[in-house]
This record gives sequence, C-alpha cells and structure tokens, in this order.
Amino acid sequence: MRVEVGIIGGGPAGLLLAQLLDLAGISSAILERRSRSHVLSRIRAGVLELGTVDLLHRAGVASRLQAQGQTHRGFHIAAGEAMHRIDLAGLAEAHVTVYGQTEVTRDLYAARDTAEGVILDEAEDVTPHGFDTATPHITFRRQGAPGRIDCAFIVGCDGFHGVSRASIPAAQRQEVERAYPFGWLGVLSETPPVSDELIYAIGAGGFALCSMRSATLSRYYIQVPLGERVEDWPDARFWGALRQNLPSSIGERLVTGASIEKSIAPLRSFVTQPLRHGRLFLAGDAAHIVPPTGAKGLNLAASDIHYLSEALIAFYRTGEETLLAAYSERALARVWKSVRFSWWMTNLLHRFPEDDTFTRRIKEAEMAYLLSSRAAQTVLAENYVGLSY
Repeated sequence: MRVEVGIIGGGPAGLLLAQLLDLAGISSAILERRSRSHVLSRIRAGVLELGTVDLLHRAGVASRLQAQGQTHRGFHIAAGEAMHRIDLAGLAEAHVTVYGQTEVTRDLYAARDTAEGVILDEAEDVTPHGFDTATPHITFRRQGAPGRIDCAFIVGCDGFHGVSRASIPAAQRQEVERAYPFGWLGVLSETPPVSDELIYAIGAGGFALCSMRSATLSRYYIQVPLGERVEDWPDARFWGALRQNLPSSIGERLVTGASIEKSIAPLRSFVTQPLRHGRLFLAGDAAHIVPPTGAKGLNLAASDIHYLSEALIAFYRTGEETLLAAYSERALARVWKSVRFSWWMTNLLHRFPEDDTFTRRIKEAEMAYLLSSRAAQTVLAENYVGLSY
C-alpha cells in the first residue's frame, strides 16, 4: 500500500490528523494496535479548549459536539470548607466545553468511515523504517499476514508506550520526566453531577475532582498513593474518601451509586524532544505526557495536530518545507507552557508525602493569594481555557 502519510496510532490524534489531511486531498493510512471497541472503551478527559473545538469544527466532526457539549464558563476551587468560583468568561473572555474524549474519538471514526479512510486495527509488530531517508515505510502483521505501507512521511501518534518514539535512537532523544508519588482513582457512575461546573478540591485526604460527562453521568477522582489497587477500593470506600476531600456542603448533596468504570492512573510530566527525526514526526502522548490536573492531555495532542497538519498541507500544496522544519519548535513552545501549568496545578492541589510544615504553609499561602487576587485568577483562567496557537 502506498500513501502520502503513514500514521501509527488510531486514537484521537491520529484520527484527527487523517481527517484534516483527507479534507486537503492528502492520502493516509492508520495502523492501530488495539481493536476499535477497545479504543472506544477507554475513559479519558473531557474538557476541551476553544482551540480544540475550533479544530474539530475545521475537521467537520463537531455536529454532535455542538449539540451535546456543555459550555462551562467557570469552575470551582474548594480548599477545606471554602469554595471559590474561577470566572473563565469574566477573567479570560472565553470558556471550555465538556465533551468526553471517547465521544471525540467516536465522531472521528464516523468521519473516517464515511470517507472510506484506511484504518487497520489490531495491527501487530508495527515498525517504522527508513525515516532518515527519502523513502520511509512501515511494516506490520495483521490477521497473521505481513503488511507494508510505503509513504513520504510517518507520524507517531501511538502514545507513551508506543513504538514510534522507541524507534528513534536514544542518543537522538532528549527526554525529561517528573513522576508524581500518587495516582488518580477515577470512578464513572450513572448519577447526576454534584455541581453544574467542575470542582477541584483539596481536603483532609488530599485532592479530589468532581466532573461530569452528561446530566446523568458523573466522573469523580481522588488522589491515592502509588501501589494502590482498584480491587481494594469498593464503591463505598471510594465515596467515603471522596466526601472527606470535599466541603461538607458539597459532600452532603453528593448522589452516589454503583460504579460502571473504575481505574487508577499514575501521574507524570514527560517531554521528549525534538519532535521530528527525519521524516518521522511525534505527536500527542508519544511526545509528551502531562498530569490530568490541568485538563491538557487531549488539548495538547490537538495543538500538535494543528501545527503538523498545517505543515504537511503547506508542503503538498506548495512544496515549501519551512513549516515542516519548524514543527518541533512551534509545538514544543506550547507544550512546555502547558507542562508548566499542569505541574503548577498538580503541586498546588495535591498533598505530597514529602511535604514538610514549611511546604504546607507555602501552599496554603499560595492558595490564599490565588483566591484573593484577580490578577492571579486571570493567569489561571487564561491557561485553563487554552493559550493561543
């Protein structure tokens, strides 16, 4: 098979890139290790920046998003018993949209199916070759048979554990990482959300987040130490720990119920650079990971795809390689700002086992300043709604 762009990874980043390229008349093929049902079963973030929403509109996949997405013009920070609303609309003159990543992925799959796009799922032994030459290709096995995709460019959208980044010699990669000493235990339940806007809380047991997917579907998280197992957290224990981290006024009106999904995600900050190696480009989680505290993971993947699709389309329209050469620098400039923001929110809102009295008092002072300063809240709001591309 011959296409212009071979894409490794069939999550939202790879699907979005294929969709944007297709609209510009550029052929692509996606190789995905998992089945479609598995990809659509993954529960991920659901807070979309304005830039991400605009990009989905440009890709022609925003009809359900427009009809079902929830516009949020603010969110709450709870510290102990105190609640404070961050007015995104008033401070940053913008808003975010709550719409689950699973639904974004579903919309992209539907668009690629309509366009008869090539998506080869359950592809094994996927390996990029020759990306330091003018004739790269990808080999794989599918349903027991070998396969090969010849292409002009390869894009790795296959996540933190994918083959794309691992195929680049270690000497050519600069990688930095900060691992956090806790994870997020998340529960999805068919219960009405406790609030019509997100609540980020820091309480007696540490961090908690009250989020939602719809008027009848809630998503809640609590901070747990590394090494915790999902099976050690029956629903009753989870709801009790969640209430402990929320103001009593919120905990009292929390509607609990049986979980329909429960998982623990470790938190890390990770960046590899550069994002281009010959004719291999990295995007999304293959290139960087942020803790979910700032709701930046999917949004950063979208901004990568914005820069990369713009560069590839310019190349195929004009033969100009300037934007291709600048992709890594342009994308990383925005990535590092979001990494900083996510790191800052994570440090402010979580209890670390190594925190001493001085550190705790500094965090308390920083929280007090944030909640009393319009200037500090404006910085928070501008970062939360998303910096410009």
